[in-house]
Amino acid sequence: MGYVKTAMLMAAMTALFMGVGYLVGGSGGALIALVVAAAMNAFTWWNSDRMVLRMHNAQPLEPGDRMGLHALTAGLARDAGLPVPKVYLIDTPQPNAFATGRNPANAAVAVTSGLIRNLTREELAGVIAHELAHIRNHDTAIMTVTATFAGAISMLANFALFFGGSRERLGLVGSLLMMILAPMAAALVQMAISRTREYAADKAGAEICGQPLWLASALEKIAMGAARIDNPAAERNPGTAHMFIVNPLHAYKRDNLFATHPATENRVAALRAMPGQRGQAPVAAEKPTSVSRIPKTRNRRRSGPWT
Repeated sequence: MGYVKTAMLMAAMTALFMGVGYLVGGSGGALIALVVAAAMNAFTWWNSDRMVLRMHNAQPLEPGDRMGLHALTAGLARDAGLPVPKVYLIDTPQPNAFATGRNPANAAVAVTSGLIRNLTREELAGVIAHELAHIRNHDTAIMTVTATFAGAISMLANFALFFGGSRERLGLVGSLLMMILAPMAAALVQMAISRTREYAADKAGAEICGQPLWLASALEKIAMGAARIDNPAAERNPGTAHMFIVNPLHAYKRDNLFATHPATENRVAALRAMPGQRGQAPVAAEKPTSVSRIPKTRNRRRSGPWT
């Protein structure tokens, strides 16, 4: 149902884009809008990962890093049936993470230093599994396309006053309303798609790591950290907020229309309601203790903060 809902929302975004193009420039405007959107999507689809990683000053981690982060990611990627993505570290105290890349073969997972300091190794495995689920579900490409569509709709709506055709069809008041309502409608659709994909990635991530409670516990800690610790790079680039596992700009308490992420409480409840993987029922403990699914690295005593 998540995929069906995403497809319907993507269709609504496309229809909105074509409709705004038609109102601005008639049938010719709709065609031009489609060509412009295709070019913008192609450019952002190919370059979005490099642009986003540069915005957040993400630094690559090589295999054998002292924290064992690359080994952990590689092991979970194999469990998910994915190529091993590139791994990046963002030096910011806010605990958070995101995935990016145009396809599974050209993907990257970025985690913050605050995430590593505040989570157990099991919880970190849950977060990385969530990001790998986004990659496997091609959510990184979907969200890039929807963000581009939303930006293009805003741009077209702002052109309304400069095209005689739109003024004749809508009048001055109608053109002004379109300038306000069209970008708002596009943002609502974009946010609805983002919330849908987060729920799907939570479920798939829990299945990849084998323990829903690992991710549930991690989400609670990340939400608490994001609510009290600023992320300056995210504040400078709010258009990237939907990519993070928890809203870095401070989360909403409900799944309201203007939220980029579902409420953390709702996500945790859904994870706790999942049946235990591999025949294990969910346990009541807040902190997961089993590490049987986590890949081990050599010299574990020196592997990082989880020792």
